[in-house]
Amino acid sequence: MNSRLDQPLRLGTRRSKLAMSQSGHVAEAVRAVTGRPVELVEITTYGDVSRENLAQIGGTGVFVTALRDALVRGEVDFAVHSLKDLPTAQPAELVVAAMPPREDARDALVARDGLTFEQLPDGARVGTGSPRRMAQLNHHARALGKRIETVAIRGNVDTRIGYVRDGELDAVVLAAAGLNRIGRSDEVTEYLSVDTVLPAPGQGALAVECLASDAELIAALGELDDPHTRAAVTAERSLLAALEAGCSAPVGAFADLLADGQIVNEMRLRGVVGTLDGSTLVQLSTTGPVPQSYDEAMALGRELADEMLAKGAAGLMGERSL
Repeated sequence: MNSRLDQPLRLGTRRSKLAMSQSGHVAEAVRAVTGRPVELVEITTYGDVSRENLAQIGGTGVFVTALRDALVRGEVDFAVHSLKDLPTAQPAELVVAAMPPREDARDALVARDGLTFEQLPDGARVGTGSPRRMAQLNHHARALGKRIETVAIRGNVDTRIGYVRDGELDAVVLAAAGLNRIGRSDEVTEYLSVDTVLPAPGQGALAVECLASDAELIAALGELDDPHTRAAVTAERSLLAALEAGCSAPVGAFADLLADGQIVNEMRLRGVVGTLDGSTLVQLSTTGPVPQSYDEAMALGRELADEMLAKGAAGLMGERSL
């Protein structure tokens, strides 16, 4: 890479505190493997400036388009996305060169007075912008014999936690990974088990994307890739794509690796889709050998999606718009 060693690599990132934090971590890792300086280029996306409901402005892809446009125009060399924001269709001119080791994939509750979900009072107001969380939180509340009111919210972490601090909401639910990355995990009052609330496909993982034509950079970024993370999130995203579930649909998916002693030998993929009020959930899982290729991981997701559709998932997918 001597030809460009003194040239800084330009990393495109959203401007939010969380995006800057996770891009900063990736920048450090890229500096370490390439020996080149990395500069962050802040890009404002439509999802950052619009106050509209995510489902109505095109789902989470609105956070990705401006970064991808900057890549294609050559304004940045690579970009870092939260993987759960990435649409399942991949543009031919771009490639996800690395998926670094995944952070905590769980959802986290930040409630007033240190309460856990089970301790929330009947009728508690719980804020989230995610139909997936709404469906599962309402279902979980029903299972506990109580009712909650899920309230659609948007905004950064400060804004969301502020609703609890100001007494507008009893609790909010956020991704644990984001709180960990910006050093605010001490505000979590309960980590929600994946047995209770399945995360969004790819939650907690990052995607490092660059031009498909830049073989040198692809090779360098590839050193940050974690094969187990890639296999897991590829299966999760395959499930999402097969359910034709734009990012705004109430779909949860999580793949975890099952070890026999020290040997990881199987992967379990779980999927859920439900009505927003939590009255109906289709939740299934499948376990198989750890996928050794992209095609095997994709097949695992498609197979589980087919089973879910056979169990009635398609009828629940109509609730795309909030």
